[in-house]
Amino acid sequence: MSLYNFKKIMVVPPAKDFIDIMLSKTQRKTPTVVHKGYKISRIRAFYTRKVKYTQQNFHDRLTQIIQDFPKLDDVHPFYADLMNVLYDKDHYKLALGQLNTARHLIDSVAKDYVRLLKYGDSLYRCKQLKKASLGRMATIMKRQASNLTYLEQVRQHLSRLPTIDPYSRTIIICGFPNVGKSSFINKITRADVEVQPYAFTTKSLYVGHTDYKYLRWQVIDTPGILDHPLEERNVIEMQAITALAHLRACVLYFMDISEQCGHSLEEQVQLFESIKPLFSNKPLMVVVNKIDILTLDELNPERKTIIENLISDDKNIPVKFMSTVNETGVMDVKVDACERLLSFRVDQKMRTKKVDNILNRLHVATPKERDNVERPACIPDSILAKQKENAERNERRQRRLERDIEEEMGDDYILDLKKNYAEIPEEERYDSIPEFWDGHNIADYIDPDIFDKLEELEREEGLREEGGFYNKPDYTLDDTLKEIRDMAKQIRLRRFQLRDEKRLAHRKNKPIIPRTKTPKLKDRSVDKLRQTMENLGVDMSGTENANFTKSVVDTRRSLVHVGPSTSGSKVPRLALLDKESSAIVKSTGKPLKRAPSRLDQGVKNTVMKKKLHVMAKRDIAKKMSKGMGLKGEADRFIGTKMPKHLFSGKRGTGKTDRR
Repeated sequence: MSLYNFKKIMVVPPAKDFIDIMLSKTQRKTPTVVHKGYKISRIRAFYTRKVKYTQQNFHDRLTQIIQDFPKLDDVHPFYADLMNVLYDKDHYKLALGQLNTARHLIDSVAKDYVRLLKYGDSLYRCKQLKKASLGRMATIMKRQASNLTYLEQVRQHLSRLPTIDPYSRTIIICGFPNVGKSSFINKITRADVEVQPYAFTTKSLYVGHTDYKYLRWQVIDTPGILDHPLEERNVIEMQAITALAHLRACVLYFMDISEQCGHSLEEQVQLFESIKPLFSNKPLMVVVNKIDILTLDELNPERKTIIENLISDDKNIPVKFMSTVNETGVMDVKVDACERLLSFRVDQKMRTKKVDNILNRLHVATPKERDNVERPACIPDSILAKQKENAERNERRQRRLERDIEEEMGDDYILDLKKNYAEIPEEERYDSIPEFWDGHNIADYIDPDIFDKLEELEREEGLREEGGFYNKPDYTLDDTLKEIRDMAKQIRLRRFQLRDEKRLAHRKNKPIIPRTKTPKLKDRSVDKLRQTMENLGVDMSGTENANFTKSVVDTRRSLVHVGPSTSGSKVPRLALLDKESSAIVKSTGKPLKRAPSRLDQGVKNTVMKKKLHVMAKRDIAKKMSKGMGLKGEADRFIGTKMPKHLFSGKRGTGKTDRR
């Protein structure tokens, strides 16, 4: 019996896509050029190859679909019954059988038409035979549309089923709906089953895994079972029945003592008795849940008698009480279930013949007494003395561990690792020592003799202070020397300014002073100029009557040299440049001819100018479309109407960017 990985079954395409894929593959993988001038044998071979290739593709794909789906006779009975409940065994077998029949029909169609192609006497007749054969194959596959759709739905559902190992150690949880089965599996495993306060929240099998005694256990949460005849149960309930019947597992039957599930204790016990025959060869436990709401002692006598009768009826079936809300007894139920299943599996294995073969190979020798004389183990006295000495030494060495201190102090315990720094003095033991200081590792500068060296340095400093090493000489400067020093300071500052100005003058990218920072003419005056020159050491005496004024020039109009005089005199011809009107006016008053624009320079005529304008416009538009013209959400988009494989044709040797 093989275990199937249902998630690896390949996708079953619809009938239309199935045909498209097969025919396009034939178009791409077989030659496409034939002429009526070819030899007739070559034409027959051309079309025969297409028919055979199409038939082989259909055959391979159908074979893969049939083989991927599990055979109900080969899988474990648990999976066989589960698939029968979910998908209807007859329908499932019929769909696979129809595909098998279609495969044989396609093979026979291809065989018949290959035989007819041998007698084709022209290109037209061979082509029509090929066309008819491929059409009949496509018609056969069109009739399998419903089967392909059904198998694809089965494949999708199979891939969503949980992976259950029928041979592994398993715990099955069953009972009425809403009695706490999903809450229990969430507590003992890493599963995340939905829990809601209404019935039939769990609609399929859920699997969780837990560990016990270094072994892996799978816990299966089944949908709720209602108490009515087997024929009237729905698909959800039949899944639980199937799991209970075919898996070798420990079964936990859950009951709700508070009756909040909507069913009384009598109904729950009646359901337990009705499905008890399914548990005849399995370890069984009854778990009474929700004792946080109502305990056994708080029940009225009638309800209490029902539980006591259930406990006393069969001593082999233990009854456990627990609550999943406050987790009372949850781990006890898990441990007891695992132990009962382990002992049951060992008993089952002991009954097989395989165990006898293993036991026959084992032999345990037990010595027998010969002469009723005791012969204790002989240990020399030196060894005994040495063992005693080692035990005493270990007792002396034994110290209190941090674990012992933690158990004594409880919540007040704080881990203190620095108390074991015995080599550091106690007053320095808890000092905070940085690992890095100013980018340097402190450990690189640790010196054991640092305190001795520090004392020696302090002693040397004391001797230097006593000897007057740091006393400054007491002397005063005369006025002449002070003046010379001030003058030298100003000269040095001016030299630095000149150097910076020279550097700025030779720079390519000169800084531009903003208009707000430009010096104003009003701030300049004769007194300021004279004072500045005197500060620089220039003798300005005798310049009281000197003329430092500058004539104010009208910034709006200025004279421009426009060429020699027309009258033959040596005086140059000047004109006024009116900046407001941007026109040059002659001395006679007529406007001068303006220089040509940069756009018109080098252009010989108007036709050339228009042509250049069009070229520039086109160049700008091209740049904009390349850099900025990306496809956006508002652009019109027409998707592909057919799959990609139908557009791709054969490529010969050469370029690969076109068909």
